[in-house]
Amino acid sequence: MNRPLIGLTGWRVDADGADVLTLAAELGADGVQLDLGGPGRGAPLDEPGRVRRIRETSAATGVRVLGVAVNLMNDIGLTSADPAVVRRTVTRALDAARELEAPLVFVPSFRRSAITGPASLSATAEVLRWASAEAAARGLLLANENVLDVPAAERLLDQVGAESFRLLLDTANPHQAGVDVAALVAALGDRFADQIHVKDGGDTESALAAVRARGGHVRALVLENDHRDGDRERLRVDLARLRGHADTLTRRPSEARP
Repeated sequence: MNRPLIGLTGWRVDADGADVLTLAAELGADGVQLDLGGPGRGAPLDEPGRVRRIRETSAATGVRVLGVAVNLMNDIGLTSADPAVVRRTVTRALDAARELEAPLVFVPSFRRSAITGPASLSATAEVLRWASAEAAARGLLLANENVLDVPAAERLLDQVGAESFRLLLDTANPHQAGVDVAALVAALGDRFADQIHVKDGGDTESALAAVRARGGHVRALVLENDHRDGDRERLRVDLARLRGHADTLTRRPSEARP
C-alpha cells in the first residue's frame, strides 16, 4: 500500500477558504477537505471568486482539495427538509467539487440527518441514490458518514445501490456510538471511500490495523481533531501522529507489530 496523503479538515482549523490551503502548506500537509459552508458554517464555498482563489492557491502551494463536505445537512436535515433545498445544496457541493478537481463529496448523517431506524434509512438511501447519480455524472464519488453498525450499513449500501457511492470511515464517531470500527472495516472495507477521518475519541490503532489487514487503496488520512483555537504546536503534534499512522499503512501487518 502506498503511503496515504496527509490532510486537514477546513472546518476544524482557524482558517477559511484558500487560507486553509496556505496553512496546510506551512504545516507540510498534502491536501485539505473543505466545507460547503452556509448559515452558521462560514462563507459559502461557491460564493463569487472563492473557487478561483482556492484553485490559484492550490496551484501555487501544491496542496490539493481532497473533498467537499456538506455539513449543512446536519442542520437542515437530509430527509426532513424541503427536497428542493436538499437537492440544491447537494448540487452546489458537487459543482464546487468538480471545479476544484476534488474527487469526493460527502454528506454526513448526524443531528437532523441522523439515521434512526429503518424508515429514515430508506428515506436517506433514496436521497443518496439521486445524489450518487449526480456525482457519477460529474465524475465524482459521493460518500455518507454515519454511525451505523454492519447490518444497517450494508442495508444502506444495498438500498443506494450505486457504484459511485461509498461510506466515509471515521475512526471515532462509530466507536463513540458503540460500534466496533474494526468490524466495520473487516466487513465493508472496499465499500468505504479512500479517505479516512482520524480524530481522538476512538481506537485509531485498531481501526487502521483493520484497514491495513483488509488491504485496498487509502488515498488520504485526514485529521479532524478540533484545532479552531489556533494552537499551532498542538496541530503539529497531531499531524506528526497522523504521519505515523500513515506510515503503518505502508507496512505489511507483521511489520507493523511493536
